Amino acid sequence: MSLHSPCGPQGSFSSHDAMSYCLDITSPLLRSESDTFRLLDGVFCCFTRPAIYRWATTQVQTIVEQLAAGIRYFDLRIAHKQYDSSNELYFTHVIYTHATVIETLQTVASWLESHPKEIIILACSHFEGLNYKRHEEFIYSLKKIFGSKLCPCNEVLLTLRSLWTSGYQVVLSYEDQSTSHHKELWPAIPYHWANKPNAEELIHYLECQKQLGRPEGFFVSGLNLTTDRCFIASHPRVSLRTLTMENWNCVKKWLEDQKPGAEPTCLNIIAGDFIGPVPFCSLVIALNKKLL
Repeated sequence: MSLHSPCGPQGSFSSHDAMSYCLDITSPLLRSESDTFRLLDGVFCCFTRPAIYRWATTQVQTIVEQLAAGIRYFDLRIAHKQYDSSNELYFTHVIYTHATVIETLQTVASWLESHPKEIIILACSHFEGLNYKRHEEFIYSLKKIFGSKLCPCNEVLLTLRSLWTSGYQVVLSYEDQSTSHHKELWPAIPYHWANKPNAEELIHYLECQKQLGRPEGFFVSGLNLTTDRCFIASHPRVSLRTLTMENWNCVKKWLEDQKPGAEPTCLNIIAGDFIGPVPFCSLVIALNKKLL
């Protein structure tokens, strides 16, 4: 079925790579990284590891701090470590996090218990190292953690009032379609990722996406900047955080001109890096006042 926003036509804010604030600098590289990069990391780890940390860290606030700041959509990249005999799952961005998935989601569930009218979207993706058995075990854990808070994907229409009445607080988007028989799992949510290193190119990409028309239901417009490894190697004093701050004024001006709603050129969910240092949340909340 189509995804319908639980907040109607309003916009909401997302943290890109929500768990990257607790990356474990000593953990192995993801198995999807290239053999060349793996070799460089093995020989020159004193150079590669600080660079990974500077460019893979996209958030500085904990998951609870992000919730308190107003984040309601969480980009969660999940993996099982290669050669790990346990069933423990971790979050990832080039390397793995200190925090484990189950413990983190239990923390989120506790926060929801004390905030019964808050609705969140958990977008689980990537799943590196998860076979069918591990997927099923993980989904079982998700159902156990969130229980009746999980909104089934066969809900015909979602509004805040209907969610409150039913006691639903979690929309669980799950990228792997081999598990689509679980009614608690929603399809993957489209993410408009510019893959650009500066605000001008980022904005051009997002404007082009707006002209193509909006997807049905939820979709994310990513304000996160991206560089290639040549840029990273040639700019040792630059980090993703400094790049984000340098481009913020241009991004901010564009964002202030946007409008949430159901029209083809309106935005839905807006994702960004460094929630807290960059005042994204207050801007997105202000955008919703345009609907009043």
